[in-house]
Amino acid sequence: MHTLHTTAGQLAYEDTGTGPAIVLLHANLHDHHDFDPIVPALAAEHRVITLDWPGHGASEPNPTATAVGFADTLVEFVTALELDRAVFLGNSVGGYAAARLAIDHPDHVAGLVLVNTGGFVHQSPLTRAYCNLYGSAAVARYLIPRSVRAYMKAVSPADDAAIDRAIRFAATAAGRATYRSLWHSFNDPAYDLTTRAASITAPTLIVWGGRDPVLPPRYGKLAHRLIPNSQLHVLPTGHLPFSSTPTEFLDLLLPFLTTALTPTTGDGPAAR
Repeated sequence: MHTLHTTAGQLAYEDTGTGPAIVLLHANLHDHHDFDPIVPALAAEHRVITLDWPGHGASEPNPTATAVGFADTLVEFVTALELDRAVFLGNSVGGYAAARLAIDHPDHVAGLVLVNTGGFVHQSPLTRAYCNLYGSAAVARYLIPRSVRAYMKAVSPADDAAIDRAIRFAATAAGRATYRSLWHSFNDPAYDLTTRAASITAPTLIVWGGRDPVLPPRYGKLAHRLIPNSQLHVLPTGHLPFSSTPTEFLDLLLPFLTTALTPTTGDGPAAR
């Protein structure tokens, strides 16, 4: 893997293929291997970059990781790699970071793919209590295995592998600390993009796993209503549709990439 020094520590990432760039951003407790089922097909015609968020996978431990910090780290990452007009695909908290980039730095974003994404929920006393509960010490220590299996709704060997990786990480003190810090950070007012979503100008594809109990489809429908000119597709999966049904996911993603990455006059896609 490659590494990059950021203010959040050493960031590990994979960089494969050549052509227009697509950056894949994973969820809390997970890592870049979640995208293994779709990387080979994407790398046939694209530069595919998959990173491990701070505190995750092969990146440097970071027990105080936050969602807003991830969004800031993504800006550092894009700047360091000189990515210009790439497509950003984000799952869960990765979707929040990708959407923040599209709002704050639209010139970098040729297209946005949001998969069971965070950040598009109106904050309220109920949502704050929900995040505090999921970020509690009791849930982190005793209930993560059940929670991960519940939101994954595994239907493939890749899903089973993602579950195993997440549970192994959560069994460590560093993993539990990172998990809890992220859940509590979802109560940061800056995590709520509902009032800023209308400023997203990049073409946006929203793909939702309709069997996800943590972020059910109503939140995908809300994101679709808030983001102008977005399209929404619901697949019969859990939190990681690209892992559960990669063929069906790619059937939606590849045509979107072709459209989003088609050069306009005087502007070309990011290439290696």
